[in-house]
Amino acid sequence: MELRLLSFIFLYLVPRVSIDQCFAKLFGASNMRLMNNGSSVNLTLDKVSGAGLVSRNKYHYGFFSASIKLPSGLTSGVVVAFYLSNADVYPHSHDEIDIELLGHDKRKDWVIQTNIYANGSVKTGREEKFYLWFDPSLKYHDYTIIWNNYHTVFLVDNIPVRELKNSEAFYPSKPMSVFVTIWDGSEWATHGGKYPVDYKYAPYVASFEEMEINGSMTTSTPTSPSGSKTNVSSPDTMERPEFIKLSQQQIEAMDWARRKLMFYSYCKDTSRYKVLPPECK
Repeated sequence: MELRLLSFIFLYLVPRVSIDQCFAKLFGASNMRLMNNGSSVNLTLDKVSGAGLVSRNKYHYGFFSASIKLPSGLTSGVVVAFYLSNADVYPHSHDEIDIELLGHDKRKDWVIQTNIYANGSVKTGREEKFYLWFDPSLKYHDYTIIWNNYHTVFLVDNIPVRELKNSEAFYPSKPMSVFVTIWDGSEWATHGGKYPVDYKYAPYVASFEEMEINGSMTTSTPTSPSGSKTNVSSPDTMERPEFIKLSQQQIEAMDWARRKLMFYSYCKDTSRYKVLPPECK
């Protein structure tokens, strides 16, 4: 697969946003550093705390992307996350779309874990894990979520690694906020918790820049689960063909990623699920 040929046009359709203007501090304020007039941020994990930001707006579908440079060195137990969630509004029926970058006991072996919850389906984890084909600590790489009424797609450097098509049985559909965080996942992140964070290598710094968001901003309450649209940014963009359906080139790229790089899928874990979730069939 010639990865250099997989250049798509998302960059020209989705505006970059100011992290300072579009995000609020969630936790660990002393462990975050805004730079470049608020267009980039460093989040740090140390013995005291991690750090996190949450979007000031909620979105009902959209395109969400961040360029991220991960901590170098031994990073077991470290979790860097870029995800969507509405658990603050719907604590018992929340939706969530996760990109979690998991540190490792070896210097270069970061793992990307994707996961999806819909309507509080937290008892059924839908994790898929992939090795990366580059060292993510050397420079910035793009991590992207496309979420619309047709499908949810996870991409790394514009290469799709996972697609979930919309089905009535299981699909996140309520407005969500955007989160960027770094935190201690020692209990589970690296080989099921076998390798916890070793703070003698701290601080761990994750750098975020070139944040891109295009979606329908909403106000939502538990009594109005679909939200009320208050402002729509480029309303026609997410209905364009390149967002609602993968091209043949993208399908081939995703097939390559899943064959060569995916090492865990809940759809193949028959010891965990005697009856596989319906979307696995």
